[in-house]
Amino acid sequence: MKKARTTYSVAFKHDAANLVLNKGYTIQEACNAVGVGYTAMSRWVAQLKQEHGGITPTSKAMTPEQKRIQELEAKIKQIEWENDILKKASALLMQDSIKQ
Repeated sequence: MKKARTTYSVAFKHDAANLVLNKGYTIQEACNAVGVGYTAMSRWVAQLKQEHGGITPTSKAMTPEQKRIQELEAKIKQIEWENDILKKASALLMQDSIKQ
């Protein structure tokens, strides 16, 4: 039987990674303190370092600034998609009006 995969909240990941980045824990000490694996902790620490450096992650952001950037990027994508639909619709309407 497969072991159920544990999912952690973004806040938990942020707090766990902060143990390493701001509290002076080693990655292994932080793993032991919060009960997660070394690989997961390493990923969270690396992601948080990148976010502090201004790099927007592909997964859910941990910092408020990067969360906001992801929200705005999603809105831009939605608006661009809607614009494309409107352009195609207006082109079809123009073709129909020219034919008549």
